[in-house]
Amino acid sequence: MKFPMRRVMLTGMLAGLLPACVGGRPDNLGARNGTLSPCPSSPNCVSSQATDERHRIAPLAFRGDPDRAFTRLKQVLGRRDDTKIIEEQAGYLRVELRTTFFVDDGEFLLDREQRVIHVRSASRVGYSDLGKNRRRMEEIRRAFTQAEPKS
Repeated sequence: MKFPMRRVMLTGMLAGLLPACVGGRPDNLGARNGTLSPCPSSPNCVSSQATDERHRIAPLAFRGDPDRAFTRLKQVLGRRDDTKIIEEQAGYLRVELRTTFFVDDGEFLLDREQRVIHVRSASRVGYSDLGKNRRRMEEIRRAFTQAEPKS
């Protein structure tokens, strides 16, 4: 009888902790005058518009038509099991990126003149993400680059 009771207690504890891991959607996201929100001081965020090396990551570069590149990005994101598009505007996407216990927020902003798509990915909770946001954005970059039409 002790084993089932322990399982019930453990399940109850985990169920109580999971909402804390997910966190609420931030209210400071979105593009303003061609700029994404800056990263917080914690190391659990990367942005192609960050000025410090700790948070800086390269944007997604592309050749050709900007609208086609942005459509290609949406297709790449749509093929990922961990990604859900939350908001879509002309040249801007906001996504939720899920791991087992956590939800991170990703943003993509098209810069037509520079021929890049700026990226930002940040954890909702915690201090360190052990590099998860950076690794995930690099996975998206590889898939985006591989999906580029050969000219």
